[in-house]
Amino acid sequence: MDRLKESFQNIRERGTPGVIPFLTAGFPTIDETLPLLTALVDGGADAIELGVPFSDPLADGPTIQRASFQALNQGVNLGICIQMCRQLRAKGAVVPMVFMGYYNPMLSYGLERFADDASDAGVDGVIVPDLPYEEAETLQTICGRKGIHVIPLLAPTSTDERIAKMCEKADAFVYCVSLTGVTGARQELPSGIPALTQKVRKHTNLPIAIGFGISRNSHVQALASHAEAAVVGSALIDVVESAPSGKREEAVRDFVSGLKGAALGEGGR
Repeated sequence: MDRLKESFQNIRERGTPGVIPFLTAGFPTIDETLPLLTALVDGGADAIELGVPFSDPLADGPTIQRASFQALNQGVNLGICIQMCRQLRAKGAVVPMVFMGYYNPMLSYGLERFADDASDAGVDGVIVPDLPYEEAETLQTICGRKGIHVIPLLAPTSTDERIAKMCEKADAFVYCVSLTGVTGARQELPSGIPALTQKVRKHTNLPIAIGFGISRNSHVQALASHAEAAVVGSALIDVVESAPSGKREEAVRDFVSGLKGAALGEGGR
């Protein structure tokens, strides 16, 4: 079963945008991560991005940097992230799991070993912000043999030629970065989203997910005519940080279900 393709097929049949929440592994604590992932599932996440903490991020804004720093201080590494996915699967979760992480931890772990262990744990895809298209073939080949999708990142500055080449290699969905900057919750959606998705649609029929800057249900609704899914990261980290320790699971579940409720026309939160 290809969980990512099935989830996006369900989204398309439903006719409303999916919601893909992002959570940093080990944030706020290692012990709390699994219950929070379960809360994301209970809230209706169409897929989950699990952030692999890294000391030198280049795509992450202050909120996710802060969460990663907290996780790194607890010793979280790629192996622990894989184990978290394995534990979530052991609880019966079938939601697609995508790792969002940087290339150096994968190289240090060993690409073949990573693909073997990640596949066995139930990882469905990886997004690697600092891996250029021109250098991604090795990871794509190794992960592809294990059924793990390498998801391309396209930005407003991506040329038509580059979009075409990256879409040619994609096989699950395409991640469009909404702005030329780092992650972080914002009040308004960037104005360049329609132009970017129009360029991408010329080169692929695959689903599009849009991330960076999406923080509220009105944003998800606004994306309905441009993309199949919205990725929400920094706003979710803010929810976790602001909730009392005993209320975090409830807060996370309500936040995601609110985003989904808005997408389904039920008003949301």
